[in-house]
Amino acid sequence: MIAAVAILVAFPAGYFLRSTLAANTTYAVAYLWAFTFQTLYLMLDSLDGGADPAFTTDEFPLSYGLVALAIFAVGFGLVRLGVVLRHRRTSTVLAGRA
Repeated sequence: MIAAVAILVAFPAGYFLRSTLAANTTYAVAYLWAFTFQTLYLMLDSLDGGADPAFTTDEFPLSYGLVALAIFAVGFGLVRLGVVLRHRRTSTVLAGRA
């Protein structure tokens, strides 16, 4: 879920919002909402005690945290890519008019 939010929100936010701060904030809020929802969903799954739980009890899920952090960072990179492509496109359009 957090990977989908990173792909679906980060690049368009960087491309369509004029302010980089607004784009980063928009992505961060969407990501953190999805992260909270996903973590709660996985935690409830592991508390149920099914055959293949998401987390094992009495074990800190460090790998989950590292993957989530990496996805968060990649999302900020996608925001930056959207900003760069928008600036490149608008500067090419403005150069063509002159």
